[in-house]
Amino acid sequence: MLQKAIIFDCDGTLVDSETLGNEVLVETMAAYGVLMSLTEALAKFRGGKLADCMDEVERRHGLRLPEAFVHQFRSRMAVVFRERLCPVEGALDLVQSLRQRFCVASSGPRAKIELSLSLTGLLPFFPDAIFSSYDIGVWKPHPGLFLHAARAMEVEPHACMVVEDSLPGIQAGLAAGMEVFAFQPQEVDSRIPANVRIIKQLSEMKAYLV
Repeated sequence: MLQKAIIFDCDGTLVDSETLGNEVLVETMAAYGVLMSLTEALAKFRGGKLADCMDEVERRHGLRLPEAFVHQFRSRMAVVFRERLCPVEGALDLVQSLRQRFCVASSGPRAKIELSLSLTGLLPFFPDAIFSSYDIGVWKPHPGLFLHAARAMEVEPHACMVVEDSLPGIQAGLAAGMEVFAFQPQEVDSRIPANVRIIKQLSEMKAYLV
């Protein structure tokens, strides 16, 4: 029996942006005296809301980042994305082959999602099918974004499959009552619950869609 809808995360799932984004975050924080390795940033901030990342840095380092920080970070990130962003291997092939309803639901701002999908050739596959936490004021691991996407597609949550790479996104999908697939192309996060399917390549999704 065919699933009725598939909800994709964007960063780290469809576009290979997590490392690039965290590289820029590390670089931007260093300008304010906050030194952090890329490995540490990925472990702490992958899939998280930028404001929460900033709050964590401020608490740990006893400082206050200026209002200009967000603009500096996002401006630099856009430049880096335009230079280096690529689709995740198999993403284009997968979305081209889908017969089910599908969408993107991301914690990032809509402009960032659209830029990422445009730069990687994925945007034409998601007409009127992009959902951002910034549009509704709810961020993962809260299930609200995924439930909002399901309502917009007129599909019951239990009929949705979520494809996510980050722990907050995985937790949000489970909280929404959806079937969750954890995209873990490298080392598998040991915190992922046992009832989540692990995939190492996006092409593996095809086996669950026939």
